[in-house]
Amino acid sequence: MMISHPLRTAYHAMVAAALLVPSYAAGRAAEMTHVIELFTSQGCSSCPPADRLLAVLARNPETVALSFPVDYWDYIGWKDIFASPLFTARQQAYARSTKDGRVYTPQAVIDGVKADIGSDKAAIQRDMGTLPGVGGAMSVPMTIKESDGYLRVDVGAGQTTGAGVYVLRVMASRTVEIGRGENSGRSVTYTNVVRAMNKIGDWDGHPAHFDMLELKADGEGYVVLLQAGDPAKPAVILSAAKTAGL
Repeated sequence: MMISHPLRTAYHAMVAAALLVPSYAAGRAAEMTHVIELFTSQGCSSCPPADRLLAVLARNPETVALSFPVDYWDYIGWKDIFASPLFTARQQAYARSTKDGRVYTPQAVIDGVKADIGSDKAAIQRDMGTLPGVGGAMSVPMTIKESDGYLRVDVGAGQTTGAGVYVLRVMASRTVEIGRGENSGRSVTYTNVVRAMNKIGDWDGHPAHFDMLELKADGEGYVVLLQAGDPAKPAVILSAAKTAGL
């Protein structure tokens, strides 16, 4: 096909632009660039805007966006049906290890190192723009694959040593009708709700492979985190991967 000179430059520009777009639809897995952990509660009236923002952030194939429902709002009349004291403990551990030092909802922790108000889109986007590579954040290659009833995890080499490999079982989406408490009468949709989190091994900076028997339910997937520190004092997230649908 002949293209006239006035259109040729625009045509080539469009072709070049198309080549720059990651071909996720063609089957290449997206490389994760950020992990956002939202500590939220069905009993917190300030949380629904943050829950909606997390749903938007989760649409980015390069972002791992997770809801960690905490239980310390349960006393005011509505028990969060997804909350776990283990998630409250994780948030408290972040308060000890980050400069923020506070525990509140909604709170978003980015890449394990920076805390923001979970509904503050501008702050979260700002930190997502400045954190890549800080302290080795999201710098280690990782792939996961579901095969023959197993979750197979491959972690590449990196400069940082002494990290744990954690598998999270994650429910993609669930809408809850809240009957009491500060959100009484509201219908709230929660995205990528963590249902369980387990350490499956250690990483010492060298390439490593891990297998785990799959235990997920319908509507669930997996997220794998490579995180420095330990559960009592979590540090920077060095890598992450997620299965389809999250």
